[in-house]
Amino acid sequence: MKQGLLFPGQGSQHVGMGRELAKRFPAARETFEEADDTLGMSLSDVAWEGPPEVLTATENAQPALYVHSLAAYRVVRERLGPVAAAAGHSLGELSAHGAAGTWSFADGLRAVRLRGELMARAGDSAPGTMAAVLGLDLSAIAELCDSAASAGMTVVPANLNAPGQVVVSGDLRAIEWISSEARRVGAKRVVPLAVSAAFHSPLMGPAAEVFRDALECTTFHRPAFPVVSNVTAEPAEEPGRIRELLVRQLTAPVRWIECVGRMRVLGVERFAELGPGRVLAGLNRRNAKGVATVSLGTPESIDQMESAE
Repeated sequence: MKQGLLFPGQGSQHVGMGRELAKRFPAARETFEEADDTLGMSLSDVAWEGPPEVLTATENAQPALYVHSLAAYRVVRERLGPVAAAAGHSLGELSAHGAAGTWSFADGLRAVRLRGELMARAGDSAPGTMAAVLGLDLSAIAELCDSAASAGMTVVPANLNAPGQVVVSGDLRAIEWISSEARRVGAKRVVPLAVSAAFHSPLMGPAAEVFRDALECTTFHRPAFPVVSNVTAEPAEEPGRIRELLVRQLTAPVRWIECVGRMRVLGVERFAELGPGRVLAGLNRRNAKGVATVSLGTPESIDQMESAE
């Protein structure tokens, strides 16, 4: 059965993530140890002990997610079977490239840590936030964003997560305005997200420029299996193209519905979410109806996977 690998993004982190996995599986423990050595800090302590406000900081959450996802992948990769394609939600796309061998674990981790630092810095310079709009279609949300832009505000559709679930991103005034307007025109709910900046919006432009320079100094290879880009919802294979798309991803929307659809076209028969939580498995109930998705981030979930084989 051909697998589709899914890697979660920021928001899936929680204190204790990966601790039991590392206790149980040597491959996971070695992954966290390698991460600590690479960064010259105890990222494992941050992931396992917190406190929550330290783990949630963008510069820590992103590398912690990358490490947990790749630790889980290293534990199960021999049991998964052939991989038809992979994709990751925002930060998760960088984890997907780590799994595909596009870059070394250490190079990818350093890039992820820098990405988090740059995004946090951009948020300090241009304060912004994000909110999930539930129950409106994309065209209605795009119209609201255009109206906000006409009034001098910055807000864009940032995460196209599932039918009826779009996350908007922008400056603080714009998110407050669009939250009110979305309810007025029929949104079922508007949920503020606990993020420190307006990710996947023009406010991330300064971060993208510095990230571009850093990736020029990073060694890339052709991925071992297709990795679908958030920006284009198509796989990218050529290293220069992958670099370009990872930079553009900081300011472009995450086209997640299309990414999952493209993976199915590439032959995916079952999905595996690798890392903490079950966010992507939940979205797949709408994005990939009728296709099984397993979430593999804990020893218990891996045991269940083994018993189902």
